[in-house]
Amino acid sequence: MQTYRDLFRNREFTALFTTACVQNAASTVTGLALATAVYRSTGSPLLTALSMFGPSIAQLAGATLLLSAADRLPPRAAISSLALVTATLVAILSTTPPTVAVFGVLLGMGLAGSVAGGVRGGLLTEIVPERAYLLGRSALNISTGTMQIAGFATGGLLVLVLSPGQTLLAGAGLHLLAAVVARFGLSRRAPRAAGRPSVAETWRVNRRLWAIPGVRPIYLALWIPNGLIVGCEALFVPWSSSGAGVLLAAAAAGMLAGDVLAGRYLTPRWRTRLAPLLRLLLAVPYLLFVLDPPLPIAAFAAAAASVGYCSTLLLQEGLVAITPPETRGQALGLHTSGMLTMQAVCAALAGTVAEHTAPGVAIAAMASASIVVTLALAPALRRRRMSSGHATMAPA
Repeated sequence: MQTYRDLFRNREFTALFTTACVQNAASTVTGLALATAVYRSTGSPLLTALSMFGPSIAQLAGATLLLSAADRLPPRAAISSLALVTATLVAILSTTPPTVAVFGVLLGMGLAGSVAGGVRGGLLTEIVPERAYLLGRSALNISTGTMQIAGFATGGLLVLVLSPGQTLLAGAGLHLLAAVVARFGLSRRAPRAAGRPSVAETWRVNRRLWAIPGVRPIYLALWIPNGLIVGCEALFVPWSSSGAGVLLAAAAAGMLAGDVLAGRYLTPRWRTRLAPLLRLLLAVPYLLFVLDPPLPIAAFAAAAASVGYCSTLLLQEGLVAITPPETRGQALGLHTSGMLTMQAVCAALAGTVAEHTAPGVAIAAMASASIVVTLALAPALRRRRMSSGHATMAPA
């Protein structure tokens, strides 16, 4: 089995990993600072959740309008340019009072992020061998978990010591650093697909991807159950404003542990056996929040549940296996955009439920919905695993 050390001997993978680390840290610092500013200004759990996950709402627009660019732009130029755009938008947020205008800026951030996610996903399939994709994806997910732990802890400290606006400026600086790392660390590569990106091309390839046998249950399983759990996480600040950083860091630590487990230690046989249980683990511990447990127990539940996020790695591996190389950037970008869109929708839903009940009750309700969806999708995913052969693209 290939190791993480083998991956990091590849200079370009190291640059991609570093870029992802810096951008994840920037996103967590920015999200926490903006959510804190909005909650202090409005006291609304709904607006707080929307501000923290607001850029994800625009992922749907990016997936339906811009995603063909993921395979039709030079990866290095695209990643560095989009990081610069995001840095500029975060700097604008640092000077904008928490009003409706903030959500216009968040829309721009989400559009840039939808394309960047597809570019990164497709580039990974070029940098590492196919047999090492799961390990490489695991390493990038580990960067997310590690940087969320560091980002939420650092962001929480910066908000206390400085101000939300100044913390947002620090986030903008991190996005700028990511642009520099991408520009000088990644190799120059040609686009994976010929032609110019366009709305029509985005729609055409999305239709062809959606027609691949077995792809629909994979996308739905990637998008909905963990989106509902992110709705739980969006209520951490209203559930305990003083302990939100602890809960977010605990969730990130659990996700980190799960990614190491799935990417490095689970054999294909055990990945197949454990995948359904891991998808359920993602939701079940959050049922405890209906009892309003003490913070240490709540943090343990959040960490245990987040181990289940590694089930998305196994679904991503299946998605890559059934999509052609020239469309993998858009296929993975569609996964990322759909997932982040559902996270934003579920954050809004969780905030709405919390407005009419209580944060603990809303967290348990979102977890219950995730369990129901997971169980409903299980038969289709099981049939896909048992089906023979490799799916190919439907004709244009």
